[in-house]
Amino acid sequence: MRYGYVGKGSNSLLDLKESKSNKKNLMNTSLLSQSPCPKCQSEFPYQDGSIWICPECAHEWLNADSKDMATITSSESEDLKIIDAHGNILQDGDAITVIKDLKVKGSSLVVKVGSKAKNIRIVESSDGHNISCKIEGVGAMNLKSEFVKKS
Repeated sequence: MRYGYVGKGSNSLLDLKESKSNKKNLMNTSLLSQSPCPKCQSEFPYQDGSIWICPECAHEWLNADSKDMATITSSESEDLKIIDAHGNILQDGDAITVIKDLKVKGSSLVVKVGSKAKNIRIVESSDGHNISCKIEGVGAMNLKSEFVKKS
C-alpha cells in the first residue's frame, strides 16, 4: 500500500484517502496514550524527551513507562560531582555567585562579578560548561564551575 504517492499505475485518489485515514488513526492513538496534566488537568501536555510538560501551568512529570529512565538519569547525576572555586560540592537547585567577570562569546555582554543565579542545573558537557542557569539581566547560559561559588 502506498501512502500519499501519486504516480503511474496507482489509484491516486484511493491511495490519498487511505493515507489521510491512516494519519487520523495514528493521531488518535497518540492522543489516547498521552495523559492530562496531573496538576491542572490540562488536555494539552507535550512530550520533550522522556518528560511530559504542561504548557498551561509549566508542570513537568515522567510518564509511567519512563520510571526506569528516571532512575538511570538520577543515578548518573549522583555520580557527577561538580565542585565550585572554593571546593564546595554543587547540586541541582543551588544558588551561585560569579567570582570573575566573564565575557559572553559572540556578544558584547559581560557577566559581572557578584552576579547571582538561583536554581542551577548540573549538566554533563564535553566543553567544560557544567552549570546551566539563568542570570538576571543576561539570560540563560552555561557556566564553568571554576568561575562560581556557592552562595
